[in-house]
Amino acid sequence: MIEIEVVYASVDRQVLRTFSVQQGTSVRAALKASGITDAFPELDLATCPVGIFGKVVTDPDRQVVQAGDRLEIYRPLLADPKEIRRLRAAKAAQARQSDQ
Repeated sequence: MIEIEVVYASVDRQVLRTFSVQQGTSVRAALKASGITDAFPELDLATCPVGIFGKVVTDPDRQVVQAGDRLEIYRPLLADPKEIRRLRAAKAAQARQSDQ
């Protein structure tokens, strides 16, 4: 058995769970075993992106967890950060033009 952590933060609360799984357990199986969906029933572990220590896991069904791993479940972005920066830059440029 190895010890790992699972973390998830919704808009209003966050949960960190530490538990043990069999060595050789996949990321997806560990997430299911964590019971995180009991606390967040809206989570769809089959489709939501996940990572280990901030690095996205591309194939959670094949990636095996290691002792001490922190599995992170990511929420979808509400807005594209690049688009927000582009709009902010356009607004600043428009403000500079109106000041002249």
